[in-house]
Amino acid sequence: MSKTAKTLLITGGILVLLVLIIGGTFVSGYNRLINFEESINSSWAQVENVLQRRNDLIPNLVNTVTGYAGHEKEIFEKIADARAKLAGAKTINEKVKANSMMGSALGRLIAVAESNPQLKASGNFQSLQDELAGTENRIAVERRRYNEVVRAYNVTVRRFPTNIIAALMGFEKKEVYFEAEEGAEEVPEVKFD
Repeated sequence: MSKTAKTLLITGGILVLLVLIIGGTFVSGYNRLINFEESINSSWAQVENVLQRRNDLIPNLVNTVTGYAGHEKEIFEKIADARAKLAGAKTINEKVKANSMMGSALGRLIAVAESNPQLKASGNFQSLQDELAGTENRIAVERRRYNEVVRAYNVTVRRFPTNIIAALMGFEKKEVYFEAEEGAEEVPEVKFD
């Protein structure tokens, strides 16, 4: 075998090896991004699952409170409006905003209920309030999990060499994180009458 043939053979082998390495990196990066997107979708589905659970509890809670505090019509209207917006939300951003509205309305409902001694003593109300508190805890856990998956995905999309693969294949950074509501850093005022 001539020296030129050996050089061509070695060069060809190196090129094939480089193509395999680059191709393997591309396939691996692409599959990783797909796994992250599926994890994000799965995490969001779980957030929606617990939001639906809360949404299912709300009519029972409202009906219980209505019997004792029917004069709080504005709160009931805000809850109904928040439920309608949550049901009609199409995008994740819309759902996050509607969820925030619902949390605010429920907070006011619970405050009204807490100020009514008869309602506060009602076993039915206490049971529903406990169910809602448990559901709110589940929502917080699922939000945290969702945020973790989105953060990991965003880091991967921005890191080299996956950022090249992401750009070529149309993977973009996810913008939606569940964040604390405005004013959440303020200490709430507690009054004992």
